Amino acid sequence: MKRRQLFAFISIAIATLSLALGLRLLDASPVRAQSNAQLLVSAAASLKDVMGEINTLYQKGNPNVKISYNFGASGALQQQIEQGAPADIFISAAQKQMDALEQKGLLLAGTRTNLANNSLVLVVPNKSTGITNFNALADAKVKKIAIGEPRSVPAGQYGEQVLQKLGVFDKVKPKLVYANNVRQVLASVESGNADAGLVYATDAKISKNVTVVATAAENTHSPIIYPMAVLKSSKNPKAAGDFVKFLSSQPAQGILQKYGFIVP
Repeated sequence: MKRRQLFAFISIAIATLSLALGLRLLDASPVRAQSNAQLLVSAAASLKDVMGEINTLYQKGNPNVKISYNFGASGALQQQIEQGAPADIFISAAQKQMDALEQKGLLLAGTRTNLANNSLVLVVPNKSTGITNFNALADAKVKKIAIGEPRSVPAGQYGEQVLQKLGVFDKVKPKLVYANNVRQVLASVESGNADAGLVYATDAKISKNVTVVATAAENTHSPIIYPMAVLKSSKNPKAAGDFVKFLSSQPAQGILQKYGFIVP
């Protein structure tokens, strides 16, 4: 009788232990998935350099979160997201593209915030002479002016606003050479393929081959704001939300400021 009772006790103990281990294994799975999250950030081309340094800093404290980037024109990235392209976070160089995604219900509620601001500048190749301000672009000696494609590149939209506000757009329109993103505008000026170009101050800051000859006044264009948000389609919304919060932290904002961005 005692042997039967002992056997029954051992059987119950083993069953209880097995059940506990099974529950622990089930509970551990989502933890591992979260701690080893993979994020894809679709971001404006003008953020490429600064995000590289921010990413390095973030990885030091979050080694299990792998972040990949898709840099391009904000309008093109917006269209990709609308068409179902995978992405966890979107950072635009203008409100327009983010507004469009929000209106279509593609943003995760409560995650939209502003990352930083920027300014628009007129650049020329180093040692170039004759162009000292935006009005000088109308001079007959200026043959090509690089600018972002306004329909998809926010820098191009801001650039057209400046030229129109200053009353020189109609005079320079035949000289405009459109690029797919702001970094292509910068490259055109650096190579000398364009006599001048309109880029962000942050783009000019990273180049050793261009000179800033003028900065557009704030009242000549819409505010240059970089909004960011987690996308509703994100497979790792918590990790994405944590990264967005980190971008608003003092360490990340300090790096943005170092690269010439205007932080809140």
